[in-house]
Amino acid sequence: MTASTPKPSPWWTPEVHRDRRGFLLGRNRIRAAFGAHFAARDFVEVDTPALQVSPGNEAHLHAFATSGIATDGSATPLYLHTSPEFACKKLLAAGEERIACFSHVYRNRERGPLHHPEFTMLEWYRVGEGYETLMRDCAGLVALAAETAGAKKFAFRGQTMDPFAEPWRLGVAEAFERFAGIDLLRTVTADGESDRDGLAAGLKQAGMRVAEDDGWADLFSRVIVEKVEPHLGIERLTILDEYPVSEAALARPSAHDGRVAERFEAYACGVELANAFGELTNPVEQRRRFEIEMAEKARIYGETYPLDEELLAALAIMPEASGAALGFDRLVMLAVGAARIDQVLWAPVADYGA
Repeated sequence: MTASTPKPSPWWTPEVHRDRRGFLLGRNRIRAAFGAHFAARDFVEVDTPALQVSPGNEAHLHAFATSGIATDGSATPLYLHTSPEFACKKLLAAGEERIACFSHVYRNRERGPLHHPEFTMLEWYRVGEGYETLMRDCAGLVALAAETAGAKKFAFRGQTMDPFAEPWRLGVAEAFERFAGIDLLRTVTADGESDRDGLAAGLKQAGMRVAEDDGWADLFSRVIVEKVEPHLGIERLTILDEYPVSEAALARPSAHDGRVAERFEAYACGVELANAFGELTNPVEQRRRFEIEMAEKARIYGETYPLDEELLAALAIMPEASGAALGFDRLVMLAVGAARIDQVLWAPVADYGA
């Protein structure tokens, strides 16, 4: 913003609130419809604490840090969670079988038309059910949001989508081949190890930038963002399925191909809406993945987050399950026709950035 550009009026001024109020009431209607949707399917709605010993262990997620002060004055590091996932999995270990959670979550270094430092994450979990069920769940929630808002189509940045159409299920490897001409799985071994130089060669052949310090994950993300995502969720919801196992996060390996994992993301109008897993319940493997992620975080950002030892202990008794996380505000934004995420937040976070 230049010195001559007038600063926008705050969200709490009457004229700005009037412009946003229709979006906000639409948000409330969708929230109520979703609550009824899950209740009708025997889900228990749960509430999880925002303060956690670990905010999550993905290299590129940034948390808000604080301290818990005990009665004796001693301090313990705590974090605002980036997802309610860890607490939800402990509830599955405790014996819950179908849970849904609408949770305020917090991510630092994120602000823009599709990002906000505090936003609402909808997570739901099904014990004993495959992750393909979550694909149907996502399609159903997208259609329900549209129906509740009275939207016949979604539109964003020049792209449109029919929220009632049958989703397109597309494998990540097929997407790389189709949109970038890269044979992704040639760079992943049978035991999940990745070939950085092989993927770099594929990017160079596709005319894409490769830096000397780029790792395999950096190159993978660049192809997803630059070549794949612009084609997703166009005309109908896209389910981008079977991520390489090195990008599995908390998902278990696929039973039919150890190079890929039971992970998908759902896209509408090029916007990522949901991330879902067939959940990993092996605490040894989960610890290994967390340690790899934290080593990468230390390399890039010079910091790490602690592991949640109680989560790792809970995984040892957690039953087989599948779970999904959906950006509720983003879906509302598309359903009500808003252009920015802050238009569908009743009270946005104060702007602390430049």
